[in-house]
Amino acid sequence: MRTTVLILLFLNMNYLHGQTKEKSALILIETQNEWMHTEGKLYQALVQDKEMLHNSITNIEKVLDYARKNDIEIVHVGLRFQKGYPELANGKSGLRKAIPKARTFPIEEFGSQFYETVKPMDGEFVVTGRVGASGFTGSNLDVYLRNNKIENLYLVGYATHVCVESTLRDAHEKGYNTFLISDATSAFNRMQQDYVLSEVVHHFGEYISTKEFINE
Repeated sequence: MRTTVLILLFLNMNYLHGQTKEKSALILIETQNEWMHTEGKLYQALVQDKEMLHNSITNIEKVLDYARKNDIEIVHVGLRFQKGYPELANGKSGLRKAIPKARTFPIEEFGSQFYETVKPMDGEFVVTGRVGASGFTGSNLDVYLRNNKIENLYLVGYATHVCVESTLRDAHEKGYNTFLISDATSAFNRMQQDYVLSEVVHHFGEYISTKEFINE
């Protein structure tokens, strides 16, 4: 009896996993040099907990490898601004003011390039048009996901309490089932990271670990 139950559970998990995989996408948010390279402007200026960030890089590499091997849709959501930041013209506060001042994510320059170990491969979708904190703002992300019948989103990247959280909230409002992979994201410090995980995520989705994502 016990053996039969275990077999049924195993088959059911595989079935659900297969169904989920076909309607799922791994969303990499700002996996770019500004955050991940030691010479990146944001890495140097904002990242206080370097150990947490380095751990997140290792885990992003793991989940990306798993997604590629298991034919899960992969979407790269970066930021790139034209010279002079016309997309953010006249920003008086928030990121619209901070980004041009810091001169981050300039198009076709080092900071905006995808980090070497997680850069897009042929066949992986690279979002264009994004101009805000959410990966959906001004971009072709939503239309791509809907046209490809994606329902479940797995978020990794930076920063947890800014653009990852903004994308999580936006995805919820648009009707997606959204999961934040907690140890494949990083905030500036541990307090910010823990606050998002304990006080924010459950309102808009769920969080899981890298091990849970890759079924270790």
